[in-house]
Amino acid sequence: MANSTSKSGRISIIGASGYGGLQLVKLINEHPIFEISSLYGERSAGKSWNKLNPFLKISKDKEIVKSNIDEIAMTSDYAILSLPNGLSSQLTPLLLEKGIKVVDLSADYRFKSLDKWKEVYTKEANKYPRFDYELCEEATYGFSEEFYNDIKNSRLIACPGCYPTSSVSVLIPFLKQGLIDSEGIIIDAKSGTSGGGRNPKEELLLSECSESIKPYGVIGHRHTAEIESIASHFAGHDVYLQFTPHLVPMVRGILSTVYARLRDPGLTAEDCKIVIEAFYKNQPFIDILPVGTYPATKWVKNTNKVMISVEVDKRNGRIVLMSVIDNLLKGQAGQAIQNLNIIHGLDSDIGLPKITYYP
Repeated sequence: MANSTSKSGRISIIGASGYGGLQLVKLINEHPIFEISSLYGERSAGKSWNKLNPFLKISKDKEIVKSNIDEIAMTSDYAILSLPNGLSSQLTPLLLEKGIKVVDLSADYRFKSLDKWKEVYTKEANKYPRFDYELCEEATYGFSEEFYNDIKNSRLIACPGCYPTSSVSVLIPFLKQGLIDSEGIIIDAKSGTSGGGRNPKEELLLSECSESIKPYGVIGHRHTAEIESIASHFAGHDVYLQFTPHLVPMVRGILSTVYARLRDPGLTAEDCKIVIEAFYKNQPFIDILPVGTYPATKWVKNTNKVMISVEVDKRNGRIVLMSVIDNLLKGQAGQAIQNLNIIHGLDSDIGLPKITYYP
């Protein structure tokens, strides 16, 4: 096991009361090295964590308070921001100036270009004025398996979105090695309702979404731009693809099915499976299934796993890539802790669940 480069592992969670914050509290509370130094929230400020969340008690109860940069600097080594898009960018520069390393769960630093972020997140850009161009350039995209060395030396990690995590995990090996055409890629993804956050929304009411499935954000979903950005990075040129998300009546999980055309139509599913296995060799959170076995979201629920399967349609030379993740763990809080493990000099899998409870 890798040794920590520091005995300190004190973490402030800013935005502790949302679904992402709840997962972070549980993971850090059970982590052998890290500890929760402080909990911050707006709506829940002034309340005891254990009284507010009796189902998720922490060993040392804390009062949730409003954000205070000076206090965070005195009590913490790291800050995890689980905040709405736009708001994170107002706190991150101040935290970095105080020497606090930041792991951001919002989209604020996922694009190297601030102008691109403003184009995609127009509403937030109008609400939160931003001029932190250099920080956008500096931030490391936190897909842990591929950007390990950059993450290890970074002070600002932009954790990927849940849909991009599921989608790019299967695309990267083939785009990086030039095995698929970058034109005509289609991503069909389905997510549980927790992806919509904890604030009440009419479309997420049980009577609205139960016993039903529906697409949304069919053209121009915000995660399309993020997926294209990472895909372009690995392809070495601009990639434009079709991404369609769907809401399904379950709480946790994402299933992404990705279609692309193979450049060598002679490749078999077994060949493609070997490509993925070699690419993700010794990665503790990537599981490659046997050809003909297709992943189910329940298999990764409550874990930090990505489970991947591949098929090849010989009739049309297309590859079909399938992946499942828990959107709240590998797609959010779990990946944040995985990145913190790396920054802290630990093995990336310390304190993170790998096996689901079944059924």
